[in-house]
Amino acid sequence: MFKKKGNDEIKEIKPINPIIILACIMLLAAIMTYIIPAGTFDRVAIEGTEYERVVPGSYHTVESNPIGVFAFFMSLTKGLQEAAYIIFFLLILGGVFKIVEATGALHAGINNMLRFTAGKEIILIPICLIIFSLISAFAACCEEYLAFMPLMYMVCMACGFDSIMAVCLLFCASAVGYAGGMTQAFSVGVAQTIAELPLFSGIQYRYVVWAVLVLATIIYAMWYGVKIKNNPESAYNYEVDQKYKKDMDLDAITDVEKITGRQIAVLVIFFGAFIFVPFSVIKWGFYIDEMAGIFVIVGLLVSLVGGLKVNDVADNFVEGAKDLVWAGLIIGMCYAATTMMKEGQIMDTIVNAMGTLLGGTSSGVAASGMYIFQDLFNFLVPSGSGQAAITMPFMAPLADILGITRQTSVLAFQLGDAFTNVVAPTSGEIMAALAICHVPYKKWFKFIAPLWGIWSVLAIILLVTAVAIGYA
Repeated sequence: MFKKKGNDEIKEIKPINPIIILACIMLLAAIMTYIIPAGTFDRVAIEGTEYERVVPGSYHTVESNPIGVFAFFMSLTKGLQEAAYIIFFLLILGGVFKIVEATGALHAGINNMLRFTAGKEIILIPICLIIFSLISAFAACCEEYLAFMPLMYMVCMACGFDSIMAVCLLFCASAVGYAGGMTQAFSVGVAQTIAELPLFSGIQYRYVVWAVLVLATIIYAMWYGVKIKNNPESAYNYEVDQKYKKDMDLDAITDVEKITGRQIAVLVIFFGAFIFVPFSVIKWGFYIDEMAGIFVIVGLLVSLVGGLKVNDVADNFVEGAKDLVWAGLIIGMCYAATTMMKEGQIMDTIVNAMGTLLGGTSSGVAASGMYIFQDLFNFLVPSGSGQAAITMPFMAPLADILGITRQTSVLAFQLGDAFTNVVAPTSGEIMAALAICHVPYKKWFKFIAPLWGIWSVLAIILLVTAVAIGYA
């Protein structure tokens, strides 16, 4: 629970359940089919592919097809069926992650890394930001980091940092990873699939995006880290940290057992998968089914190498999959909303209106406008895959109209989706992390606001650059 210290009150801000928000969006989508005129663009096949492209200027109205009451209730199962391949992949990935966690290898790796850096703790900042951002970039980890939050909290306090740094090292890393998003299926995979792009195409420029953003984050975090190491009282959450530091057993951090050979092997297998997956996608054209198969193999290898019992493997796999069932429901509900708008034939009408709004602007301004729209929309739907399912059906054809590549529209979505998650009080993960570390939201906002501003400026620069080079 939250505590109170002097005039600083750490209030619990319970976020609205995304399922409630998406239920409202589904209802709004159905109502819009009665209000928004039905219309469509002409489309032509893209030579050499199975995809179609919008013909600019071809929008015309068609006969209205509003969604009935019973059709509204059927839309949920339609959405779940349409998104089934993504949902089941997420369940498998969640199960495998839980198996890896059950071996103790991840916690042992973090503990021993801390022991190795004793006396030069400042290097933990770039190490953690790079490692955790890469995990998020390749495997879309975010809420999974909550499992490491108590440990990271103790690590940062023991190293002379503060509670805010603990949240930063996990969740700012996650934000940067999502923004770069090389092969993570949750948002990039969904967005590119909807935009009718080859899975994980354009990965080279996303490496550049990740590198630029992680470097900026490292510089900002190290500035703050050096500042509070030299003057602990300058930490934004100093008073609250001092209260809770008295009750922490910080000696336990340095009294860790040496990492075992089994655990090292588990980490090699697990992180090796995140190298092999993008290679296989680029080299052999692997897709969701093949990627799921790879992670099933990883789970089995980790179980054998980690010495887990058969029952423990099954229990942990089910537990990990169960943790992501809610994410599957959210994706299905988002697909349900877009399905109704497609059936009501209002999607192209909305795209045409957005194109008119952004029309007359330069391609760079239009791409920046897409980013700002995604940023604002993310306050309502923090789920990356859910947001992709709602907005990318608009953004992809809108990019065609505005003369922007669809790859750039996906990048605008990525950047807008990533950064708001560490700022918005509707983001369950960041609010939970702040609660674990006893950080008042206003203290966190004081820390994150300048960094968020830096990210936004860089995002616009990167988008304008993408337009200039014809990123495709």
